[in-house]
Amino acid sequence: MLAVNGKERAVPGCRWLNRRNKMVQSEKAVIAMIREMSGAGSEQVLTGIGDDCAVIGRDGGVVELITTDTLVENVHFDLSWHGPALLGRKAAAVNISDVAAMGGKPLYCLLSLALPVGLADSWAEQFIGGFLARLNEHGGCLIGGDTVKSEKGVVISVTVIGEAAASEVLLRSTARAGDLVVVSGSLGEAAAGLELCRRGEQEMDGSWQQLLMAHLDPSPETELARVLAASGLVSAMMDISDGLATDLAHLCAESGLAAEVEGDAVPVSAMLLEAAASLSVEPLTWALSGGEDYRLLLTVAAADAAELQRLVQKQTGRELFQVGRLQEGNGVVLIDGDGQRDITYQGYDHFSCP
Repeated sequence: MLAVNGKERAVPGCRWLNRRNKMVQSEKAVIAMIREMSGAGSEQVLTGIGDDCAVIGRDGGVVELITTDTLVENVHFDLSWHGPALLGRKAAAVNISDVAAMGGKPLYCLLSLALPVGLADSWAEQFIGGFLARLNEHGGCLIGGDTVKSEKGVVISVTVIGEAAASEVLLRSTARAGDLVVVSGSLGEAAAGLELCRRGEQEMDGSWQQLLMAHLDPSPETELARVLAASGLVSAMMDISDGLATDLAHLCAESGLAAEVEGDAVPVSAMLLEAAASLSVEPLTWALSGGEDYRLLLTVAAADAAELQRLVQKQTGRELFQVGRLQEGNGVVLIDGDGQRDITYQGYDHFSCP
């Protein structure tokens, strides 16, 4: 059992370690283990492990948002197709997206690099250039970090510190039964772009550029996130990094709820459908399980949905897409032409159970 927002809650399907073989079973299990072992923490920590960022209380109605991510060569990126400048931009973007998803803006950044001996100076220069360019686009600045030698490829670790109005911070744990589940745009394009790269179809002047760039150079949705946070209409929010199936399961677990997703309502682009047909892939698989979309996943009361849509359209020109609904219970169910099936945590996981 874990104490979440003062309540005892079981972690569904959580086996921390295979006690016989001492093998990690899942990313979710590792996080649960760390969360329980770390305890309550400081009184200034308003939200700790379990959300996109830690929330640290400050005076003056403002909170700090702190997030960190690690990218590992041949796990998160492949240098045979991911150029250094675009990789630098992506390394910054994935952390900026976490801050945005909680209604904040990035301020400061720490960058740590483990680089193999023999890597060209030009590679490092282009990587840093891309990293700084993306960071500067969103108002952040690099203030420090670390560099070490790596024996097995490039490892990138980024920490971003941001801030938000305390009254506007959006968490995963504050959704309510009956809320609508909404996403901020088409899903699955990054997964399609990754598959195209794996199959050697990464020519940027070709017909798949939109999909390739979704994988190589994702854009954090900071402007839209700020509008959503300031609206006062959103009950919970996070970004989609591990696929809708897994990230919605995280939101449901933190809020103590279940979700139904309508397969026909999940937004996918025409280009993704073309790529799926060309590669003989089910497009909904990319949309639900592919990961790295960095779209926003949010919940809103049914009575407020139309008003929120009008506000977003007026201030950003964007459209929101309702894909499901929250209810009492646990887990995430997909409803489509084949009936319904459990898709809880069926997105990307660093550790796969045997």
